[in-house]
Amino acid sequence: MAPEFIIAAWGFAALLGLIVLRAPIALSMMLVGALGYVHILDWSALLNYLKSTPYHLFANYTLSVIPLFILMGALAERGGLARDLFAAANAVMGRRPGGMPMAVIGASAAFGAVCGSSVATTATFGRAALPELLRFGTHPGFATGTIAVGGTLGILIPPSVILVVYAITTEQNISKLFMAAVLPGILATLLYILAIWLVVRRRPELAPPGPVVSGADRWRAYRNVIPVLLIALLVLGGIYGGVFTPTESAAVGCIAVLAVGLLRRSLSGADIRVALLATAETAGMIFAILLGAEIFNAFLALSQAPDLLALWVTEQNFPPYGVLAVLLLTYIVLGAVMDELAMILLTLPVFFPVMTALDFGMPTEEVAIWFGILVLVVVGIGLTAPPIGLNVFVISSIAKNVPIAQTYRGVLPFLGMDVIRLVICVAFPSLSLWLVRLLT
Repeated sequence: MAPEFIIAAWGFAALLGLIVLRAPIALSMMLVGALGYVHILDWSALLNYLKSTPYHLFANYTLSVIPLFILMGALAERGGLARDLFAAANAVMGRRPGGMPMAVIGASAAFGAVCGSSVATTATFGRAALPELLRFGTHPGFATGTIAVGGTLGILIPPSVILVVYAITTEQNISKLFMAAVLPGILATLLYILAIWLVVRRRPELAPPGPVVSGADRWRAYRNVIPVLLIALLVLGGIYGGVFTPTESAAVGCIAVLAVGLLRRSLSGADIRVALLATAETAGMIFAILLGAEIFNAFLALSQAPDLLALWVTEQNFPPYGVLAVLLLTYIVLGAVMDELAMILLTLPVFFPVMTALDFGMPTEEVAIWFGILVLVVVGIGLTAPPIGLNVFVISSIAKNVPIAQTYRGVLPFLGMDVIRLVICVAFPSLSLWLVRLLT
């Protein structure tokens, strides 16, 4: 085995050790990557590399789409758009058994079209929908579990910050990845609603019917949700129609959400300030991880470990779908204990060359897009699966009176649907690629 490959393996082990010790992800990547770089070359080479790399990384125009989508979601949250979506969905489905949790799923999917963050979606509906669910008799664990799972739709329904990071890291087209995510996102929404229906059919006491909404209140709810739907149509329609680039559509979406909030007087100066500060904090965290990943990836590139691994896999003639199953299982295991962004940036330099070297009977670009959607699906599983499940911790911080064990039990039926969806997406790549092929 090549010495450089052994060095890379030790680098991965050291990085995982630091993460287990709760060291900051970005700092861990920077430290291990820098030391590995020095070990293979020397300090002067590292300093020359660091002299220009951060500038060229952050001067990338494409990266501006990340804070813009985060800001759009933050403004939508502060402007009460999630409450409007939940009220409209509840007016349609709430009076049926299990209807209010179904309304959470439907509203979360719609909110995902203006918010590319899973955590933000979970936190928003934790405040907007949880009190109503509990007030009308939904079991606390089932209510929090539904909101945690609904939050994952924030990254499945385009625009998705995680998908943008994947596109930038693997040098893929953001618009095509957004197109590919639409049908799997819709499938996730339908399967989650089916899970609620099956659970409530067996145990009706978990989610009794909500109140009957009067005709006047129903039409008011429908009217209030029109601006949200128009913004989603503007953002996604502009991308798919070729009118805007993803960055331009994010900027237009921010302006549209801000204008709606100001016209409806649901956004105050304090709300805008909070949204800007939240955007700066989240974007700063993401950019720090991106820089750490860039340094760590440079170390891996010097070790040639990704290329050597890809060559070894192809020489062994392993079944392509068998290799894919191992990679996805690794993601699910890592997703249970790691942050989703760090997990993607840590593994893609190794996993992506392996995937693109395998023969799935498709062009390399389609394999890259398909794999991106599969990664998105397993990241969603990791956001709710024990023992970590970031979304579960987010909703637990809001619902302090609901034991976290109840929330994990509430999530279990949805995890079963996640496995079914993953199998469908693996078995039928055209589900992810059909819209891409149709519109390009």
